[in-house]
Amino acid sequence: MVVLLSVPVLLGLLMLQTVVFRNVLLLSGTADIVLLVLVAWALHERTRGVWQVALIAGFMVGLVSALPFYIPMVAYLLIVVAARRLQAHIWQTPVLAMFFITVVGSFGYNALSLIALQLSGTWLGWDEGLAQVILPAALLNLLLSLPVYALVFDFANWVFPVEAD
Repeated sequence: MVVLLSVPVLLGLLMLQTVVFRNVLLLSGTADIVLLVLVAWALHERTRGVWQVALIAGFMVGLVSALPFYIPMVAYLLIVVAARRLQAHIWQTPVLAMFFITVVGSFGYNALSLIALQLSGTWLGWDEGLAQVILPAALLNLLLSLPVYALVFDFANWVFPVEAD
């Protein structure tokens, strides 16, 4: 059920990301709303199917981006692994975990994207990539992480309600 529900939600998020959030620039960095939703979904204690959702999201983002299709899949899976590990160890403060995974995941995903672009022949130096793309994207993701966290947690509570005793 989660996989069936995730496809239209991820398609809507991908459309939002490619149409709306690509036009919200801070220097050359943009927000990654799909990444934020994946992190928030992975940090919720009752969610299931996080791995499948991450693979579907990575495949969808890989199809519409200029990156090789496997880069978003690998990056999103690694981010979900990190979020699940952190959620298992620090379950008392999921908001702080959201902030931490958002920053680390943004840095990792954009650094992996920069490496892939450099290997494909597009030259963007590390100093310029860090200052113009990676840091601004991480800041935008950090600013959007709290509202996305609240929306995803409400959605997850609706999909996976608490069972009464």
